[in-house]
Amino acid sequence: MRKKGLIMQYTDEEICTQFWDDPSQYHGSVSPPIYQTSLFAFKSFKEFTEAQKLERENYVYSRGVNPTVQILEQKLAALERGEKCKCFSSGMGAISAVFHTLLRSGDHVVVINNIYGPTTELIHYLSKFHISYSVVDHQLTNIYEAIQENTKLIYVESPGTMLMKVVDLQAVTKIAKEQGGIVTAIDNTWSTPIFQKPLTLGFDLSIHSLTKYIGGHSDVIGGAVIGDQDLVDEIFQYGYQLNGAVLGGAHDAYLINRGLRTLPIRLKQHQENALNVIEYLQTKVEVASIYHPSLVKKDSPYLDKQMKGFTGLLSFELKEANFLSVSRFIDALSLFKIGVSWGRI
Repeated sequence: MRKKGLIMQYTDEEICTQFWDDPSQYHGSVSPPIYQTSLFAFKSFKEFTEAQKLERENYVYSRGVNPTVQILEQKLAALERGEKCKCFSSGMGAISAVFHTLLRSGDHVVVINNIYGPTTELIHYLSKFHISYSVVDHQLTNIYEAIQENTKLIYVESPGTMLMKVVDLQAVTKIAKEQGGIVTAIDNTWSTPIFQKPLTLGFDLSIHSLTKYIGGHSDVIGGAVIGDQDLVDEIFQYGYQLNGAVLGGAHDAYLINRGLRTLPIRLKQHQENALNVIEYLQTKVEVASIYHPSLVKKDSPYLDKQMKGFTGLLSFELKEANFLSVSRFIDALSLFKIGVSWGRI
């Protein structure tokens, strides 16, 4: 773990391109090596048993800690200004680990904004274990009424899924602390740590699908949870190691580290492209509504402090909104592909 003060000495660009990439450690290699191994051998049984006592810190078995994965985790923690990161096999693996670690039968969750569909399915599924939830809109309407005595977690997505609505994140963390220290977690995939750092706004956990902008090349799936050391260690011990949603291997970590190297410059281009697309769509009479955080910036004064920029994901509605017209429009696209994910230029 690196001290926060030390992390602050580095820019995001330096963290993405140089942080923990020391060629002197790897025989001069400018790219960290891939430790493609399932386990690590020891010289003696005593050394092995001592290492096992701290398996979350020592290289014993790659389901726990792997050097290539650890480089990625250190970079992501630094970018988010957090103490520790744990990487997972997918964004849903990360989200599931948070819920399974922090919640127990009888607990309650407050969900804010439109959130990722599978996350909604997960929360609904947890009712099987007597875990309940309430939904609050992006304007935090009735949030005090939604919070109950058994509320253990406030879970946010901002910007939210589909409609890209934004939430005042500092207002959320203030409310959580007023109500007795409820844990706050956010899906920060849309913005990435380059454009939004929720931990600096008081959030306990920031969660990512690394599959999207951070990976950036549509060739790897991964997830991450970042926060303070004690909380991430708890998630590591229970939601990660016991559920087994391990990042697919050192090669996956290598691919995501590669994506990080170009993330700052890619996001600048994503933002420029999105603004150009929005400007074009605004000229089309066939378009009824466009959804992107840049369009509500002047009506959301907290955004200047909360977000440093806007990524490329947007949505819009057609005035003639039926299956046939939408299908015809999508099938006529020549630049955009038809698929389920996003984050690649």
